[in-house]
Amino acid sequence: MNIIDTNSSKVLNSLPLDVNIIKNDFPIFANQSKEKPFIYLDNAATSQTPTQVINSVNEYYYNYNSNVHRSIYSIGDKATEAYEKARRQISRFIGAKDSHTVIFTKGTTESINLIAYAWGLKNLKANDEILLTEMEHHSNLVPWQIIAKLTGANLKFIPFTKDGNLLDIEKYFNKNTKIVSFIHQSNVFGTINDVEKILDHAKSVGAITFLDGAQSIPHLGIDISSIDCDFVGFSGHKMLGPTGVGVLCGRNEILNEMEPFLGGGEMIQSVNLEKSSWNQIPWKFEAGTPNIAQAIGLGSAVKYISNIGIQKIKDHESTLTNYALKQLAEIDKIIIYGSPKNRGGLITFNIDGIHPHDVAQLLDEDGIAVRAGHHCAQPIMNKLNVSATVRISFYLYNDINDIDSLAESLLKTIKFMT
Repeated sequence: MNIIDTNSSKVLNSLPLDVNIIKNDFPIFANQSKEKPFIYLDNAATSQTPTQVINSVNEYYYNYNSNVHRSIYSIGDKATEAYEKARRQISRFIGAKDSHTVIFTKGTTESINLIAYAWGLKNLKANDEILLTEMEHHSNLVPWQIIAKLTGANLKFIPFTKDGNLLDIEKYFNKNTKIVSFIHQSNVFGTINDVEKILDHAKSVGAITFLDGAQSIPHLGIDISSIDCDFVGFSGHKMLGPTGVGVLCGRNEILNEMEPFLGGGEMIQSVNLEKSSWNQIPWKFEAGTPNIAQAIGLGSAVKYISNIGIQKIKDHESTLTNYALKQLAEIDKIIIYGSPKNRGGLITFNIDGIHPHDVAQLLDEDGIAVRAGHHCAQPIMNKLNVSATVRISFYLYNDINDIDSLAESLLKTIKFMT
């Protein structure tokens, strides 16, 4: 059975981005085995890194490797300026009015933990409610479970339907709702949640809000100046940047009221044996030597994405996703999970009777990298009554040919396993 769309060349020519040119910026595509293709479809986990970002990290280590904010010599000044320049670049990219509200963390996970501990422990008490959704990544579940146990607050969840949409959002807000922490784009269904609706309901009851932008900001962008959100977090390694760096951007007045998350050097103003006073934001929340090279690399990644254009990336992925959904629907035995009204560039599925790990292993033999597992979303898997799924996710260096190769490999997998 040949399910390859005869119009694939037409769709390929209509893509907003020239993938052949873009791939030249990514060394990994040139460095793989020439004996089989390398098709990377696990971008929801970690994206690949362009030469421009790699060079910016290497330049730091080659030419001005030193600590920031502390060194009274030329390369120290250069490191500090590069580090703070990255903060300003990221601030512009997300529409933050004040770059000092951009805090460097290790990633979205640390950003959520920072809010949970530095804000949650001080402000939550017994019978207060922490409102999440049932489609959260573990990183936006576990910290709040711990904080709920420590403070006596209650966890509440907005449920999702089988098509991957949140259900009856307005029912779950009340006077006891103190913080609403939710995912922008689901890493399982690809659902792009109605941010404005959720934020409006949160504001109506006076709740603090955190938006998990790990899956959305690399692909959709965000202008936080246009939405009434108190905190936003995201990760560098999902948006062409290095691992080990991410961002928390918060409302200035709330950050000023919060206690530090970690104690040590740099986050202090003065220290004596009995007590200490804190530095200004953002440095109050950046204890110790930060991930300097990684932050500089993230600034370079943001510049790279901006030069290409986030809208072009979004349109490119939308075309790929629609094409992939059509191709997968033509293959017998494939079960696609979720059909959200508004979705990003990822699809989760299973092949009836074949374990997802076997699917991923056989695809890998054809040079196709996909994710198989519970995607750090075990509550979703439990509700779907599956132990794991296969996930494909797209980015700016994927094209129609990747999807055609995936479809062919899936057909071969089904034939081999049955």
